[in-house]
Amino acid sequence: MLENHSQSSVIDDANAPYITSLAHGYGMASNYYGVTHPSEPNYVAAISGSNWFINDDDPSHRYDHTNLVDQLESHHRTWAAYMESMPSAGFLGDQYPATAALYVSKHDPFVLMSDIRNNPVRLSRVKPYTQFAADMKSRHIPSFVWISPNQCNDMHGGVFAPVATDGSDGTPCPFGSAKDDPNDAALKAKADAFVKGAVSAIMHSSAWHENSAIFIVTDENDFVGANLPVNDGWESAAGCCDSPILPDGYKFLNSHSLPDGNVWHGVSDGNGGTTFVYGGGLIPAIVVRPHGLHGFVSDNPYNHYSLLRTVEWAWGLGYLGNASDSAQVQAMTEFLH
Repeated sequence: MLENHSQSSVIDDANAPYITSLAHGYGMASNYYGVTHPSEPNYVAAISGSNWFINDDDPSHRYDHTNLVDQLESHHRTWAAYMESMPSAGFLGDQYPATAALYVSKHDPFVLMSDIRNNPVRLSRVKPYTQFAADMKSRHIPSFVWISPNQCNDMHGGVFAPVATDGSDGTPCPFGSAKDDPNDAALKAKADAFVKGAVSAIMHSSAWHENSAIFIVTDENDFVGANLPVNDGWESAAGCCDSPILPDGYKFLNSHSLPDGNVWHGVSDGNGGTTFVYGGGLIPAIVVRPHGLHGFVSDNPYNHYSLLRTVEWAWGLGYLGNASDSAQVQAMTEFLH
């Protein structure tokens, strides 16, 4: 799961050659959207089937809801989540380091789920990314793996000074202020290198066989800030597949759950009316398989609920929340046959 970039910002961009090669050489969902804005509700939606009426990044939120881990464990499937720059397995702080925010809990939905957060055995499976390569070489590779790079390697940015003296953590990584300005270009290049390392590690492991799949997505599209207050600063609020509908006059909140000054009044639906769907915009979505696909592109509408439904479908887990709405949310099975 990468961060805050639109499909048009990544695919065919000169700063993301490896990600682009995967998109064209394997499979791409060209009509895949973030569920909503900002980050946290997208991550939570992807493993629980709902954003639970949350549209902010407050790290104090807790989600006492059935989630993908409950499903996996009840069906005797193993799992692990790897978080780059997390200092130790099961770390419960909001960020690390305290002054640099490389790891942030808003990009780690597992520790926000009450029944994971309060279970030491489950927490032990939310690990620093430094353990990923060794685990891929072991005999006990989990059935399901989630990976969140740190904020320098996921295209988010916002770390302005070096942390690791050798730069191995991607620092510094200032925010980009425009598509492909020097900072944005550097963020994409770092994410591209991270994805190449992760995908290569999986492909060279015993986990990589005919039933395997790697999904690469961002959480939502580009943040453009004060240039577009109508969407609370996001490039687009387009969505599909049960994205939330916010009421007219909804006051957007900051990461402390306080009003940030922007108000939602919907956007044009293209037919002279107004839609109040608050989606996450069109984002890159790539599916890598050991065999087949070979440049397959689908324009079927998908979002993170579709991704959850795909995982649930593959292992017969049942369906959570909006992933159960087969009329609106389709599994991405066309990429798996």
